Amino acid sequence: MSWLLDPFAVPFMQRALLGGVLAAVTCAVVGTWVVVRGMAFLGEALAHGMLPGVAVATLAGWPPVAGAAVSAGLMSVGVGVVARRARLSSDTAIGLLFVGMLALGVLIVSRSRSFATDVTAILFGDVLAVRQSDLVLLGAGLVVLVSVCAACHRAFVAVSFDERTAATLGLRPRLAHALMVLVVSAAVVVSYSALGTLLVVALLLAPAAAARQWTRRLPSTMAAGAAVGAVAVLAGLLLSWHAGTAGGASIAVCAVALVALSVAARAVVAR
Repeated sequence: MSWLLDPFAVPFMQRALLGGVLAAVTCAVVGTWVVVRGMAFLGEALAHGMLPGVAVATLAGWPPVAGAAVSAGLMSVGVGVVARRARLSSDTAIGLLFVGMLALGVLIVSRSRSFATDVTAILFGDVLAVRQSDLVLLGAGLVVLVSVCAACHRAFVAVSFDERTAATLGLRPRLAHALMVLVVSAAVVVSYSALGTLLVVALLLAPAAAARQWTRRLPSTMAAGAAVGAVAVLAGLLLSWHAGTAGGASIAVCAVALVALSVAARAVVAR
């Protein structure tokens, strides 16, 4: 049995495990609101929409996370503006901005001959290359986002289940929704350094979806989702080490597999 866990005697695997778990806990807390609120498309669009900011920052020699934050912020604000001004549904506004930002990112990348080797890292990440600075960012993001979710819990619950009740209670549903979008954006930004802009969506959705099969109270869903996410990270890293597969993709596959197992187990129990 010891040989199975031997990989975590290696320093870069230890950093990968710690970084992955921090990202998993952050995404489980925020992802619970994404699943309950039905914001999965927004989470995916934000992950894709960061590409132009990351590309510009990388080409300019700036920290990629700064470009990711700018792009995600513009994307989250743009969704609300486009939906209101153009009288479009939120899904349509998200879809338009998603395609536009992704296309812009591809255009920027295509103009740089030296950028080809970095695209894979941006899209799929490299969890095995997590640095100490990434761990600091992930830890700070976890503390801040969990604190915001705790402080806004009542407003988030009200706006997720009944906006009219939220308005009646004076909880300002539009502001609560906007803040929720910003929280999702921040979770995607701080987690992408470990998993990339595409695969971070797996940890944002899968752990919460798996936990939701067994829980009804939101705090319980968040806690169970964090545990599921941590297991997915551990299993994914072991799969990556022993099978020689990509770390981020291995974690994502394990996360989705845990959802399938949870759904199947729930169906058996319900019989």
